[in-house]
Amino acid sequence: MKKKTIIILSIVFVLLFTGFFIFYLIKGDSSSWQVALGGMMVSPIPASLLFFKKNPFNLLIIIGYYFTLVYSAILGSIANFYYRYTWWDTSLHAYKGMYMAFVSIAIYKHFIPNNIQKNISRWVIFLFVLSLPVMVSVLWEIYEFVGDQTFTHTMQEGGNKDTMIDLISSTVSALLVAIYSVCIKRRF
Repeated sequence: MKKKTIIILSIVFVLLFTGFFIFYLIKGDSSSWQVALGGMMVSPIPASLLFFKKNPFNLLIIIGYYFTLVYSAILGSIANFYYRYTWWDTSLHAYKGMYMAFVSIAIYKHFIPNNIQKNISRWVIFLFVLSLPVMVSVLWEIYEFVGDQTFTHTMQEGGNKDTMIDLISSTVSALLVAIYSVCIKRRF
């Protein structure tokens, strides 16, 4: 059931972004067709995980991935929610920080054998669950900066203030999940 759901979601999102790509390419909206092209390229990533012997991510994390695409690419960029709602970007970064922290937990559970997990300090788990989302947030802000310096000029319209608010919101939400992960360590 999990494999079938992942394949269906991948196909639906590839087709959806392909439709957006064609529509906005014909319309001449270069910003939207570029976002749609990016969506076409990243939509099959969860399906590609099925080629691994064991997929480390449960269905909820895969659905969260597609929710991120809807939240950021479709609603944020294509439907212009970033410009319509001042809180949209901050809430997206808060969600991404939390989402990546749960991805960190899944990675931890996948790569650390069960018999070793009980001997790992809560602080190590806390640092891992916090550091991966923070690193991803920093890399995303670098991507936005480089993108604005080379191709677009719309990703960091708020400048340093926008960057810092994005980093703080993703770090705070990741911190909450890191604290949660320490509290539930025994139930991993």
